[in-house]
Amino acid sequence: MEKRVLIAVVLSFLVLYAYQAIVPAPKPKAQTTGAATSRSSAPAAGQPATAPNPADAGSHAQPPAAPPVGESSLAKSTEAPADAAPSAAALENEPAREIRIETSTVIARFTTRGAQLTSWELKHYVDQHGRLVDMVPADMPESLPRPFALRAEDPAITEKLNRGTYTVRLNEGPLTDDRARIQTPTTLTFTHTDPSGLRAEKQFRISPDGYVIQLSLAVSNGDRVLNPVVQWGPGPGDSIFIVGQKSTTGYDQRPQGILMKDGKVVRLAHSGIQEQPTHQGAFPFAGIDDHYFIATLVQPGTVRVQYEITTPPMPGTSQQRDLVSFNALFAAPPQNAKFFVGPKDFDVLAAVDRPLVKAIHFGVLDFLAVPLLRALKWIDGYIGNYGWSIIILTILINVVMFPLRHKSVVSMRKMQQLQPQIKAIQERYAKFKATDPERQKMNQELMTLYREKGVNPASGCLPMLLTMPVLFAFYSLLSVAIEMRGAPFALWIHDLSAHDPYYITPLIMGATMFWQQRLTPVADPAQAKIMMLTPIMFLFFFLWAPSGLVIYWTVSNLLGIGQQYATNRMIGTPVVSHVRPPAERQMKSAGAGRTEGARKA
Repeated sequence: MEKRVLIAVVLSFLVLYAYQAIVPAPKPKAQTTGAATSRSSAPAAGQPATAPNPADAGSHAQPPAAPPVGESSLAKSTEAPADAAPSAAALENEPAREIRIETSTVIARFTTRGAQLTSWELKHYVDQHGRLVDMVPADMPESLPRPFALRAEDPAITEKLNRGTYTVRLNEGPLTDDRARIQTPTTLTFTHTDPSGLRAEKQFRISPDGYVIQLSLAVSNGDRVLNPVVQWGPGPGDSIFIVGQKSTTGYDQRPQGILMKDGKVVRLAHSGIQEQPTHQGAFPFAGIDDHYFIATLVQPGTVRVQYEITTPPMPGTSQQRDLVSFNALFAAPPQNAKFFVGPKDFDVLAAVDRPLVKAIHFGVLDFLAVPLLRALKWIDGYIGNYGWSIIILTILINVVMFPLRHKSVVSMRKMQQLQPQIKAIQERYAKFKATDPERQKMNQELMTLYREKGVNPASGCLPMLLTMPVLFAFYSLLSVAIEMRGAPFALWIHDLSAHDPYYITPLIMGATMFWQQRLTPVADPAQAKIMMLTPIMFLFFFLWAPSGLVIYWTVSNLLGIGQQYATNRMIGTPVVSHVRPPAERQMKSAGAGRTEGARKA
């Protein structure tokens, strides 16, 4: 009897087990969600339990937390439980979350749809409308990639990587709040799993200060490790340039490609990108920039960078924006690849990587511009106004150059006094051709005259030439220094990097330059007439120049005028001797000879 009961019980269990295996009973929706949430909230082995995200309460199930990058995450992904696929599929129906990370310098926004950067606002810089400068242009079409989008060889995989929904973790725990202000280095990890076996993990490391974001990437499709292209997309987003329109000032730099190769900076405008869009090598930096901002890889190792001219439409208009995008293919999936996305501030760039300072286009006089920039910032540290700092530094520069300018004016004065005698010698040999040996005698007479009067023909120009590199280095500095951007001066000058809205300072500059030209001694009268046209040319040249440049040039002119008056007072008024024409001298000479002969007779 007991044997028959035991057999009946065993058969009953077998029937129930077979029935449940073949025809599983449907579970209530609430029970499924709760079970999935319990699995996602379960702590990993050796880790403390963490509270579930309150924002996810009642939402669809999330897959188990992925292991950190560098801990065989790809290998572990192949061991995911069979029920992870339905969770990933359900996750695709969730609306994308926006993750906002704020530091002392930037406000970064990520989307869980594709784990891409949608905004990178610089807290210390504003645009023309008073909004924070965003290095990711807004209102871009959905078809254009955003920073850290991925591109694989298979378009279907590319679509899944960029359109799939990612789970997100902050450091080693779940992200319990979509808005976080960080005060320590923070790691943001986005993970995506697909029922087909595709798995992607993007890990972003953000510092609490500065403008650097580091990317680590792990992508696999089944057992195969992928190395997709990392895209940045259009940028930077500060200035707005319209396709086909020229800059009204000529001082604004359009977005362009930039990289450092063989110790030299290569700047790729539209023509350079069209000629050679792809560059490969171990570049110290490679990215895109405009006049004041840059988004670039820093010391990426061997990488292939590709640039593209991007012309997205302006919302609400028929015009198109003029932008540049770039992407990078690393030799291997990047681990802690460093991106600098911020201002072209010399000290900030130097703190990240010394070669990065070459991104600031000081020109060939950078060896002078950098010390001048440091001097300007040092003065501003005490004054607190870059306009007055420019004036003070201009005065100091002119004080240092006073001896050279004084020597130049004295030499030009002597040449001006000798001009009648020089002209007389030149007229005596004017009938001879330049190849005639008699013209050599003219040069000998001129050199003898210079030697007798103690005048060096080059002494008037040489001192001025020595001062010009300093002046042009300061000019170049003020043209590109981000310190001038948005810096107020006084009265109607609210931005030293923008032109005078009322064109008052350029008119003052033109008047002072005209005044200075009138006082400057010029040996050749024809040259003096030509020089008087220079103030008019400079007036139009400076109408749209940054106000800081105009202030600097105006102060330099005023100091030059003051020095000219001081030099005239020291050396006295010019004494110009008049030499009679050769024919008159010969007539007088002949008449004097006849009178003497008659007297002797």
